[in-house]
Amino acid sequence: MSDFILNASVRSDLGKGASRRLRRANEQIPAVVYGGDKAPQSIAVEKTVFYKAIEDEAFFSSVVDLNIEGTKEQVVVRDLQRHPFKPLVTHADFMRVDANQEITINVPLHVVGEDQCVGIKDQDGELHALAVEVQVYSLPKDLPDYLEIDIANVEVGTTLHLSDIRMPQGVRSVELSHGEDHNAAVVNIAKQKVRGSDKDDDDAEDAGEGEDNSAE
Repeated sequence: MSDFILNASVRSDLGKGASRRLRRANEQIPAVVYGGDKAPQSIAVEKTVFYKAIEDEAFFSSVVDLNIEGTKEQVVVRDLQRHPFKPLVTHADFMRVDANQEITINVPLHVVGEDQCVGIKDQDGELHALAVEVQVYSLPKDLPDYLEIDIANVEVGTTLHLSDIRMPQGVRSVELSHGEDHNAAVVNIAKQKVRGSDKDDDDAEDAGEGEDNSAE
C-alpha cells in the first residue's frame, strides 16, 4: 500500500457557484468525504499535491491520509468528476475507511512475462488484454497497489481467467465470490491475423472479376 497525504480545508461556502469560484482561484479542488459514523463533510483539497497524486495509478487503490485542518481521516477515492473537454478534475469523492472493516475497491491488473511469452515469441501470437482492473475485497492494510498475471508460459489459444491471478494474502476477488460462473476472462493469447490470407485473396479475386465484367 502506497503512502499518500492530502491537505484539505472545510468548505462552508457551498453550491455550484461556490465550487466554480474555488476552481477559478486555481488552488483547491472541491470535494466531499463521507462514510463511517460521521456525517458527510464538504472540503477543498490542495490542488498541486492532488494532481501529482492522481498521476500515480496506485493512488486509486490506496488508503489516503486526508488532513482536514489538523483532523486526520483515512479515506479511499470513490469518484472523480472531470471537465468534459479540459484536463481538469472538477470534484472528488472520498470515502472514510475503518481499519477493521473490509472495503471493495478496483485494483489495476498488470500483465507480466510478455517478453518471455511462449505464445508470442515462438507461436506468432499476440496479447489481448481483456481487463485492466479487478474488483477485490480487502482490509485497508492489505490493499495491493496492483495485481499481476504472468503469461511467460502461456501458449497461443490460451485464455487466462480471474482464478489464474495470484491474490495476495487477505485479498479476494469480488466476482469469484459469486461463484465459478463469474470467473471472467482477463487475458488471451490469440493467433495474429495475417493480411493476404486465403480469404483475403479470394475477396480480391472476386472484386477483380467484378471489375472485368463491368468493363465488358
